Amino acid sequence: MSVEYGADQIQILEGLEAVRKRPGMYIGSTSSRGLHHLVYEIVDNAVDEALAGFCDHIEVTINEDNSITVVDNGRGIPVGINHKAGIPAVEVVFTILHAGGKFGGGGYKVSGGLHGVGSSVVNALSEHLEVEVSDGEHVHYQSYERGKPTCKLKVIGDTDKTGTKITFKPDPEIFEVLEFDYDVLLKRLREQAFLNKGVKILFTDYRVENPETVTLHAEGGIKEFVQYLNRNKDPLHDDIIYFEAQREDMMVEVAMQYTTSYTESLLSFANNIHTGEGGTHETGFKSGLTRVINDYAKKNNLLKEKDPNLSGEDTREGLTAVISVKVVEAQFEGQTKTKLGNSEARALVENALNDKLSAFLEENPKIAKIIIEKTLTASRAREAAKKAREASRKNSSSNSSLLGKLARCTDEGADYAELFIVEGDSAGGSAKQGRNRRFQAILPLWGKMLNVEKSRIDKVYSNEKLLPIIQALGTGIGDDFNIDNLKYGKIVITADADVDGAHIRTLLLTFFFRHMRPLIENGNVYIAQPPLFKVFKGKNKNLVEKFAFTDDERDRLIAEMGPGAKVQRYKGLGEMDPAELKETTMDPAKRTMLKVDIEDAMIADETFTILMGDKVEPRREFIEKHAKYVSNLDI
Repeated sequence: MSVEYGADQIQILEGLEAVRKRPGMYIGSTSSRGLHHLVYEIVDNAVDEALAGFCDHIEVTINEDNSITVVDNGRGIPVGINHKAGIPAVEVVFTILHAGGKFGGGGYKVSGGLHGVGSSVVNALSEHLEVEVSDGEHVHYQSYERGKPTCKLKVIGDTDKTGTKITFKPDPEIFEVLEFDYDVLLKRLREQAFLNKGVKILFTDYRVENPETVTLHAEGGIKEFVQYLNRNKDPLHDDIIYFEAQREDMMVEVAMQYTTSYTESLLSFANNIHTGEGGTHETGFKSGLTRVINDYAKKNNLLKEKDPNLSGEDTREGLTAVISVKVVEAQFEGQTKTKLGNSEARALVENALNDKLSAFLEENPKIAKIIIEKTLTASRAREAAKKAREASRKNSSSNSSLLGKLARCTDEGADYAELFIVEGDSAGGSAKQGRNRRFQAILPLWGKMLNVEKSRIDKVYSNEKLLPIIQALGTGIGDDFNIDNLKYGKIVITADADVDGAHIRTLLLTFFFRHMRPLIENGNVYIAQPPLFKVFKGKNKNLVEKFAFTDDERDRLIAEMGPGAKVQRYKGLGEMDPAELKETTMDPAKRTMLKVDIEDAMIADETFTILMGDKVEPRREFIEKHAKYVSNLDI
């Protein structure tokens, strides 16, 4: 039977139907990430009022019913009739795509909300939305359901204030997740406070028993931002390097500070929008920094003429930097605005570093010497890593002693192939017997696990526990990483359900995050979920066995089986026989696994620094804060 495809099969989506039909095109996804993006769109509009010089107070509230209210004291969305549309301008903003005040009409010089899409998209994807506009005389009100007005714009009161109040509740028909994450929103709002010095942002969550209002206000701007980012690190110099530059209709601010860390933390923003995928401003920063550091080092004989230049990676080791550009006609790649495309931004940032950073180093020779010594040490470590890497490649054949315990699968290289990284020879033996040899490979771990948060890359290549993983995956690490060479579509961390197992999982996740982050971003890393208990009753032919992953599930199974039910607590994977391990943890038809992803790389970066870094106090505070979420703690 053929499917008819003619002129009438071409559909025309009216108004906001396109948004509801394909929400991912406008907000990235309908997961937690897309849900929070709704808040960002509305807050960004309030921030644009601040950028224009008309707003210095923003309130963001999570209401009891998990709706969001955003209030600003800006000019208020215009309420007069838009003659082209024949309806009030505020209704145009919320119901018509690609309608807004940021297309060069003079309302905004610089803005993050560029496409005239944000407000209408939020409205389209909300079960219910209400807007109140204060114009200095009256309070105007309109409500909507799933993007359609439920009443005409009307006056509901008098006022001498100006501003906009928007309340919306995401639509359960659209979103997979409906609960807002307080920490995710707090992080974003804190960013906005740092990026807009002088603007006060108040954040309240009314879903908790005793709600508190957090006031976010940073007079020091991005200098305070860098200070905040480094609060759990040890800076190499007290002074935060700060400079700004302007050219025509563009402006850039840079704040940076080196730490004892071995990883870089680089955050970039364009018109206050976090460009998580970087762009031209980041490229300009990296190339400018590399050139300035090399020029200064050679000029002052800290780097000999015959010596090779420091690489970009060397110059950014341990660096925390925030780059913020303001561009009149910002060209973002995609509606979610995660990458800046303006070519002129690269030249602006690069020239700013050439002029301002060069001058800073000349005026501060002590700090300059500290920075150069840091980069030279990084360079030496990189050379050592290169030698270690070459050595590892020579030994990466199937008869390598380090890979001797790897049990390969026959379909190695296929997307569906799986590598189980298993703690301990005993569990490794059971896993080898219980696996499907066609697509499941087993790599038992032995030796001391390295905390890569405290180690340079040369130490990683020489670690007997990590090197087999690098060799088995085939991708390389760091700058050499190439996901096209990945031999397994799923990398499954398989450890005991106790404190030691949790530690091993964290160490491995730290390793993947710091040196193989694309694996996590691509969704290749998983955590196995072996059961905690076996509940059984009877013997021989009458034996009934079921597995429980939580205390509640164990209790339910005991109740179901009735008197005579017994419980076995698995202290480790090695206590399971191959059949049990296969049934509970390895069989794709029956197992449960957690997929590791990064909703926010900055939060992940901070978490790893706290948990795996040198400072004890931040780690203690983190554990105390999150202790209430711990379950099945084996003590």
